[in-house]
Amino acid sequence: MKKRFGCATLLLGLLAAPVLLVLVVAAREPAAPPMETVGEVSGIPTRMLAAYQTAASRLPDEVPKCTGMRWPILAGIAKIESNHAGGRKISAGGDISPRILGVLLNGSGAGGNTSIFSDTDNGRWDGTSSGERAVGPFQFLPSTWNGSGRDANGDGEKNPHNADDAALGAAVYLCGKGRNLADRSQLKNAIFQYNRSGAYVGDVLSWIDRYSQLGNGTIRIGQNVKGDARTVINTALSEKGTPYSWGGGTAKGPSRGHCCSPSGKSGAGVTGYDCSGLTTYAYAQVGISLPRTAAAQAQRGKRIPASRGIGALRPGDLVFFGYGSDSTIYHVGIYLGDGQMINAARPGTKVRTEAIWDHGFAGGARLL
Repeated sequence: MKKRFGCATLLLGLLAAPVLLVLVVAAREPAAPPMETVGEVSGIPTRMLAAYQTAASRLPDEVPKCTGMRWPILAGIAKIESNHAGGRKISAGGDISPRILGVLLNGSGAGGNTSIFSDTDNGRWDGTSSGERAVGPFQFLPSTWNGSGRDANGDGEKNPHNADDAALGAAVYLCGKGRNLADRSQLKNAIFQYNRSGAYVGDVLSWIDRYSQLGNGTIRIGQNVKGDARTVINTALSEKGTPYSWGGGTAKGPSRGHCCSPSGKSGAGVTGYDCSGLTTYAYAQVGISLPRTAAAQAQRGKRIPASRGIGALRPGDLVFFGYGSDSTIYHVGIYLGDGQMINAARPGTKVRTEAIWDHGFAGGARLL
């Protein structure tokens, strides 16, 4: 016989005896939430974020008639094109390695593109003279880069594989001859010019809207939240950096987990939290006892269906992910506001804040 435990399935024999907890909730208002950088909250590498912000500030010198350029616009494009140069190393000077190269656009249909693009750079940027590939974190075709590329870091080379050069080049391209990107229709047209797909425009706009809520510099997560919701959020934020442990976490805090996750990762030697372990601990601090699985936690409180969207969530709500029905829910986090959550994501990670995942969003639950 098996029983679900946290985000795990564990043998019933491994379960410890229930522990009776007496929780005393402090009467005083909890301390203010910690300050975090936009990069920490958004999941954008610090060096890439700096490139976006610098490019936006320098654009008036490049295209004086263009207005409304902001770093979230560039971040929205780069998120879809390369996940902010995900998995690459970014040097202090902005050089990205290894290079980010798209599929060869030779009419084969790879990547869903059946168009044929003849070589224009003799392989200088895309590594091949037999056709064209999109290159760099903003996935420019070499022919497009030839007209829009800029030397933003002053090294004498317009390099689409450099974060600063690529970000400024993308800003110039989006501006055209002088758009007002604060106007939604003109912003949509600019994105459509970048990639002539309605679905692409929608995806990029959704990320621009998320990033736009973060502002610049440092922000205070949950700054307008009070009472129990603030206590739950502050408790979870205080655990940032704690390792993920499959089956780990109780109402008392982090604990050793168990074996094993679907990928075969054991939490037996790791003191930390899995997704529902973290929520169990955070909510225990306001006297709420949660069941030990994400799917079971979705049955508590007022259910917020996914069809209502992220905008229906309030800070402190549980936020869920699954494959459709509540019985398939496999993950839970705590909503922080501004499209962000804190969660224990998966083996090999630590408790962290990040944007609510696009895929599998299954709504939320309000217990406070």
